[in-house]
Amino acid sequence: MITQRTTGRRKQAAAAAAVVAALLSTAACGGGGNDDDGGSKNGAAGFNAANNKVAQASLAKKGGTLKFAGVQDADSWDTTRGYYGFAWNFMRYYSRTLVTGNAEPGAKGAELSPDLATSTAKISDDGKTYTYTLRDGVTWEDGKPITSKDVKYGIERQWAQDVLSGGPVYLKDVLDPKGEYKGPYKDKSADKLGLKAIETPDDKTIVFKLPQANSDFEDMLALASSSPVRQDKDTKSKYGLKPFSSGPYKFESYTPNKSLTLVRNPEWKASSDKIRKAYPDKITLTLFTNANDMDQRLINGDYDLDINQTGMSPQGRTTALKQHKGNLDNPVSGYVRYAVFPQSVKPFDNEHCRKAVIYGADHESLQTARGGPVAGGDIGTNMLPPSVPGAEGQKYDPYESATTNKKGNVAKAKEELKACGQPNGFKTTIAVRNNKPVEVATAESLQASLKKVGITAEIDQYDGAQTSGIIGSPANVKKKNYGIIIMGWGPDFPTVQGFGLPLWSGKYILESGNNNFALIKDKTIDGLFDDYVKELDEAKKVELSTEINHKVMEGGYYLPFVFEKFVNWRGSNLANVYTTDNYSGQYDFVNLALKK
Repeated sequence: MITQRTTGRRKQAAAAAAVVAALLSTAACGGGGNDDDGGSKNGAAGFNAANNKVAQASLAKKGGTLKFAGVQDADSWDTTRGYYGFAWNFMRYYSRTLVTGNAEPGAKGAELSPDLATSTAKISDDGKTYTYTLRDGVTWEDGKPITSKDVKYGIERQWAQDVLSGGPVYLKDVLDPKGEYKGPYKDKSADKLGLKAIETPDDKTIVFKLPQANSDFEDMLALASSSPVRQDKDTKSKYGLKPFSSGPYKFESYTPNKSLTLVRNPEWKASSDKIRKAYPDKITLTLFTNANDMDQRLINGDYDLDINQTGMSPQGRTTALKQHKGNLDNPVSGYVRYAVFPQSVKPFDNEHCRKAVIYGADHESLQTARGGPVAGGDIGTNMLPPSVPGAEGQKYDPYESATTNKKGNVAKAKEELKACGQPNGFKTTIAVRNNKPVEVATAESLQASLKKVGITAEIDQYDGAQTSGIIGSPANVKKKNYGIIIMGWGPDFPTVQGFGLPLWSGKYILESGNNNFALIKDKTIDGLFDDYVKELDEAKKVELSTEINHKVMEGGYYLPFVFEKFVNWRGSNLANVYTTDNYSGQYDFVNLALKK
């Protein structure tokens, strides 16, 4: 899951980190809702009042306009193509899936509940057949029933990567491992429903027949990319401009990078939906070009929350912590922030050159650039986030990044440079999104520490709105000589498969929309993933998860920065607010309400 946070003007995050850390330390000790934290003065619920628990549920009212602000539009509002975490969260307003995460705080939010289906799957003993029955009364925005064929067609669109690239492709690999199906746009069958692994014996029944069992299959069906799409409403590459709604809200207007408005879908029936309460009458999104401007408007009360959900800017945090800390939550996210080394760019085809960067980095400085221990998170020592079974946190620290080498190890880095045939160092380029101030600060920190070991790194700030076409294109990465890419990732669903498969599997290297930036093609890692997906014993799955993480770290493909934490703004006008593990510590958008 990609997380996005952008601003139109570069801002040094590191400069404010010490102030923010001190303020957060004070905030963490303060009581929720007291005068000293701004709680009772402006109606705020108090510091961390919605962190893994529900704040002000009893004050929720029907009606009103829920106002989101943001500095980054979705990569796509097409459920097949979107891959930003906040977009998946928001898509639940207008799209439904067979199953979805619970509308509950914390870890319970990541557990699955039936949505379009009457129940979770009926699974065969061999784990290869999943059967669902659709609920009565589920309809499209024009009142026509949602059918099993609509669900199948929506899933089939994932095969049309030449037209609809960018989204997750787990189901392609699981349902069609040989790549035999060519997608609905090249489908020669009359109904364009030729994917044999999905059967629709009637309009209410859908059956998935897996060539091989996959113990995380139902988690994949809970992703937004498994939403139904009706064939006669499929505008292909333009679908993200106005998706056809299966949920309680529908698109009224959308201007990319400027604004989006959802209004009630009168054909949605509350009786058919056990997840969504649909409190507001209208939901708006206004996009800004500058994070500081947006944060000030949030503080002013002009907007209710930030759709991007990756924390306030350093300037906004400092102001909010001093004056409005009762409006803030500080959740641990499911994200790891990191640098990754594409093997197509020399000399990073040599693992010792990769490890020279890892040892040469000042990990404490990188943590500070991210916002410090509380606003940024603990120093990242490996690539498996704490929310994923098999994670070991800082206990697994193969490069001693959080201990002996936390300020970098010049001698060790130079040893690795000699081992890779670059004793005098080398030149490379760090790719970073131009509209993410924290990433720019991180790149500058890394640049400074690498200079001490003889590695000269230029920083190329590319258009953050074009991520999938710039760093998501291996050909472009090689052309631009991007030896180091700064990025972040959270679980698509909370397992090693849901986090690591798009990043580490050789099968997931794509020509566009690629996320395996390191271009890892490791038979051992791929074999461990093959073992994991077939394994039904939970304890053995955890062991395999740990082993995969170890193999990734041993290859030196990544330099983790932090196990990330956020400082998020919660408007005083909001009710029924809570963070959820389903979206990596974000607020769960789907049942937000305005206060009575």
